[in-house]
Amino acid sequence: VQLQASGGGDVQAGGSLRLSCAASGRRLRINTMEWYRQAPGKQRELVASITSGGSTNYGDSVKGRFTVSRDNAKNTLYLQMTSLKFEDTAVYLCSADYIYYNDYDEPVVGRHWGQGTLVTVSS
Repeated sequence: VQLQASGGGDVQAGGSLRLSCAASGRRLRINTMEWYRQAPGKQRELVASITSGGSTNYGDSVKGRFTVSRDNAKNTLYLQMTSLKFEDTAVYLCSADYIYYNDYDEPVVGRHWGQGTLVTVSS
């Protein structure tokens, strides 16, 4: 399983960015996907999550500003970020709970993390 995050960059406060996270792998089924972020000196925090059925959950600090979505056909997760604030500056990481079927048709369950993409918001 591989997760490739992209879309980070530098943006001014009040601006917008859209992050993407593409999952790939053989015989793969993706369940819940999540965005986390980690700022320097701070603990990793959940930003948003979305199930395969489309149910979403958001961290309190981003409610009303960020929107999580996914394209199940493409196994791709998105995060639309608007009204960005300086305190949104962090490395954003995606994760995915998955099932894949090995060469013996046995289900293998796991969780994988992407490499992260840096978002820098200037005030």
